[in-house]
Amino acid sequence: MQTAGVAVKMLGMIADPNTLLFDRLPIGAYRSTPTGRQLRANAALVRLNGYASEEEMLAATNDLERGWYIHPGRRQLFKALIERDGQVTDFVSEVYRHKTRERIWVRETAYAVRDAQGQVVYYEGTVEDITERHLAANALSDSETRWRLALDAAGDGVWDWRVQTGEEFYSDRLLHMFGFKRGELAHSVAALDERTHPDDLAQMAVDREAHFSGRTSTYVNEHRVRCKDGSWKWVLSRGMVVSRDAQGQPLRMIGTHTDITQRKHAEELIWHQAHIDALTGLPNRRMLRQRLNEALAHARQTESALAVVFMDLDNFKQVNDTLGHHEGDALLVEAAHRIQQHMGRTDTLARMGGDEFTLVLAGLPAGADPVALLGPRLDGLLDALQQPYLLGQSEVFVSASMGLAMYPADASQIEDLLRHADQALYAAKGAGRNRWCVFTPAMQAAAQWRARLDADLRTALEAGQLSVVYQPIVNMLSGRVCKAEVLLRWHHPELGAISPAQFIPVAETSGQILALGDWVFTQAAHQVRHWRSVLDAEFQVSVNKSPVQCHRSPALSSRWVDELAQMGLPCSSLCIEITEGLLLDTHPDVTRHLGELRAAGMTVSLDDFGTGYSSLTYLQKLDIDCLKIDQSFVRNLSPGSTDLTLCKAIIAMAHELGMQVVAEGVETEQQHQLLMEAGCDHGQGYWYGRPMPPAQFEAWVRARQPA
Repeated sequence: MQTAGVAVKMLGMIADPNTLLFDRLPIGAYRSTPTGRQLRANAALVRLNGYASEEEMLAATNDLERGWYIHPGRRQLFKALIERDGQVTDFVSEVYRHKTRERIWVRETAYAVRDAQGQVVYYEGTVEDITERHLAANALSDSETRWRLALDAAGDGVWDWRVQTGEEFYSDRLLHMFGFKRGELAHSVAALDERTHPDDLAQMAVDREAHFSGRTSTYVNEHRVRCKDGSWKWVLSRGMVVSRDAQGQPLRMIGTHTDITQRKHAEELIWHQAHIDALTGLPNRRMLRQRLNEALAHARQTESALAVVFMDLDNFKQVNDTLGHHEGDALLVEAAHRIQQHMGRTDTLARMGGDEFTLVLAGLPAGADPVALLGPRLDGLLDALQQPYLLGQSEVFVSASMGLAMYPADASQIEDLLRHADQALYAAKGAGRNRWCVFTPAMQAAAQWRARLDADLRTALEAGQLSVVYQPIVNMLSGRVCKAEVLLRWHHPELGAISPAQFIPVAETSGQILALGDWVFTQAAHQVRHWRSVLDAEFQVSVNKSPVQCHRSPALSSRWVDELAQMGLPCSSLCIEITEGLLLDTHPDVTRHLGELRAAGMTVSLDDFGTGYSSLTYLQKLDIDCLKIDQSFVRNLSPGSTDLTLCKAIIAMAHELGMQVVAEGVETEQQHQLLMEAGCDHGQGYWYGRPMPPAQFEAWVRARQPA
């Protein structure tokens, strides 16, 4: 038996209501790995296998299917079918009830659930005990009387059709199945045919004709019948011609109707969970692949084009952290609704997870310029998504970033299209967000470059390719150097010096920044201990802290404090530098992490001030000790300039809040003089000194400091 399941973290993605439905299905339902290892079994399946609880069954079974099929060939056939078609429907086999070893007959239906790369993640399906019906159906070949008695005993509704005259007689159980009493339904085949769902009539006619002509030994068909109360009921109809005329034409056919409504609903639920996003009702990434595959096939046939648009919501995480996941979910639902309002009839929208969506725009003219063709449409979508969202009593603003790839201009295969759209999205976010970008070959080259940096960076530390340098921070009034910022450098054996602006974002994305950050901290701690003994007893080193590092667990964040204590250093010997973007991150881990470091005695400095989203509220939230004016304000300083006015305002505000100020990027004497006159506390930049290795830095400080 192939079952359907998923690892614990993937099962967590299934909404709780759906899990309850899975557990309460009246027929067996299951999940397993592609290798057959049992992961879940609902109560009905546990009973079917003779166990008292799911725990007992899972403990007793490793690979359930190996002890399941009486005929081993059924196992191989099941695997071949599901690997070929992705699903198996109405797979009837004789099996062992696992605990008691009783032989029974079951009908299985299963789906292979695949990931974005098309690999099978798990199998999921249903098992129905059809022992009585199967044995009853087999009795048909013995005699009509015995067959009908067996069917009645099994609880199925029996019908008896005189094919030539159209007369059809129904058992009481069949009438009761659809809510009728004896005499309320005419004795004619048309009486039930007229109550058959219009969408099912064509296949029913095909299956009847296949049996009448002798192409099938029995008639088998599933269809919906409208009951007396107007509801629809799924039935499995099976029958056999029991007499023919001299020309071989059917005279009489006897069969049954079996109510399979619950099984159909169970199969629909399983399919829905595997293909539809529970929050928005949109297709999920598995369904997207199917839709995209169909759209590509149509585009190839019609020689048309299509576009794949990757999008995610900018700053959505802040909504979740500030208002809670309930309001975040409401925003996602509203965003999905707004996107759907900009879709065409043949377009597909899918939610990929989190705040990520994918839009497939089909039926586009081949060879058209994507900017001219889709630009106004995407601009309108951006505008719609950045309109305010009313969540409870709060008005929230988010924007979106989008990446666009075209078939056939950019790629002809699904994987390449999805990858190129993702690369274009990366470029849109890097360009400032709230915009869309079209894929270019340069983006592919950039992605390959990032991939190489990611791979090579994993061995760079052990290989001794990384080092640290220190840039002096100078007291503007006294000229003394009692602070420095530690900076990480990477000298690649083949590529030479690689800019931190290139490898730091890669390290943050991959998570390597955690190990690198700890290593830089250790280097800085040992260095500041030395300089406090030979240069200045109050010397302080600033260490940059990535937002990724601020999300680590409290136990890991306290490691720095413990390491300083073991070295006999006060925490004030180090200053933690954070970026403005971190001020917007209201996750409790971030606030707790920085709060604990500051409570231990470390100072906190806000880097690149003035380029992001700072406000007085954010500054007060994290108790900032020092502001670093971004070099973009310092670069063009001149008497009477707007930049000078802004610098003066920043300095005055910081001092009023009890903060010190460091000006970055000071490169000329005039900049130094204007900042000093404005009351700036410290300066950092090439005019004072470039980043230097430790020994050179120490010599430089000794030569500069007064005796």
